Amino acid sequence: MVKYLAPEAKGHRTEKVIEAVHKRSGKIALPVVPVKLAATVATLFVGGSVGKEGPSAQIGAGLASAFADLFRFGPGDRKKLVICGISAGFASVFGTPIAGSIFGIEVLFVGGMLYEVLLPSFMAGLISYEVPSRLGVTYFYHPIKFVPAFSSAFFAKIVLAGILFGIVSVIMIEGLRAGDKLAERLRFWTPLRGVVGGFLLIGLTLIFSRQYLGLGLDSIEGTLNGTLQVVWYAFLIKIVFTSITLAMEGSGGIITPMFFVGATAGSAFAPLLGIDPATAAAIGMVALVSGAANTPIAASILSVELFGPAIAPYAAIAAVISFLISGHRSVYPSQVLAMSKSPSLAVEQGCEIVEAHPTFVAREKSLISFLYYKVWLFVCNLGGGKGDTGGKS
Repeated sequence: MVKYLAPEAKGHRTEKVIEAVHKRSGKIALPVVPVKLAATVATLFVGGSVGKEGPSAQIGAGLASAFADLFRFGPGDRKKLVICGISAGFASVFGTPIAGSIFGIEVLFVGGMLYEVLLPSFMAGLISYEVPSRLGVTYFYHPIKFVPAFSSAFFAKIVLAGILFGIVSVIMIEGLRAGDKLAERLRFWTPLRGVVGGFLLIGLTLIFSRQYLGLGLDSIEGTLNGTLQVVWYAFLIKIVFTSITLAMEGSGGIITPMFFVGATAGSAFAPLLGIDPATAAAIGMVALVSGAANTPIAASILSVELFGPAIAPYAAIAAVISFLISGHRSVYPSQVLAMSKSPSLAVEQGCEIVEAHPTFVAREKSLISFLYYKVWLFVCNLGGGKGDTGGKS
């Protein structure tokens, strides 16, 4: 269906909506809507490791584009309506109207937002949340009851957690990118990749478990309740499952897998950090969204709408740190860079991440190597100055 009816429906494809906003004034082909819906249902039905928000955002954007054509909107108004479709899709899936509204306008740029779409985006997010609610749909809401009182020690742990979740965000982004590169090397009939990906997932399921298939909502809720003990590498396995599913022609979203990765990573890091596992899992969920999708404001608001106000300040700190640590990368390569996350890196503003990625990664690796060298020099100097090479290094 995807290959012959709507190629734009491949993968999680939220980045295709972002690309349409930036390059085609929001123009999206109408066949994407039914094909994306059917392909995502099929992928989830057979256990593909994907989410629901990406298809919902693309379906919402596709319908918005169709309405804009029907009523003969100009390019600017069509773009605004498509952005509202992204917000509505996110809000209706997760039951988070405010975070969904912000997500639609924040995900387009790294470090910038389209404030002229703020009001219509909020209206779209609120209405898309209320309609399914009135139709009987119930949403996940899990207030975190155990949140330690503020202290310098706990604050330091939150900062360290943000750094760790930022590193996990990088691992997830690069894992998805590696899966795409591997799939590109399989130069045969495209739908046959789905067969290959299916057998790979079957093999991995027999080695590990069924826990990593599908949405993984039971595992997410288990970590948030503190009742599920997961292996420390569970978040890595989920990244592999998701990468294979999307690279091998599966269709679905990426945010729910991020939730799984963040929650299980938080549960794994909790003993190391000395934090309650449920608290660490909740912080991990929103920090992964912030770091991998470059949406720290939406992620911070998401923590309030999902887990209550008590944990929100700490989740927001971890989310912003994760956003900074992940560097100039994203699970949405079509995002446009509007800022530099580090003054040490010269960012060509206005270009897409997919165009700038190799250069930025090379510069970031050079910067990291330089920092490692400085740390090594400092440690050696503490030992008696033997590390000082007189500038020859």
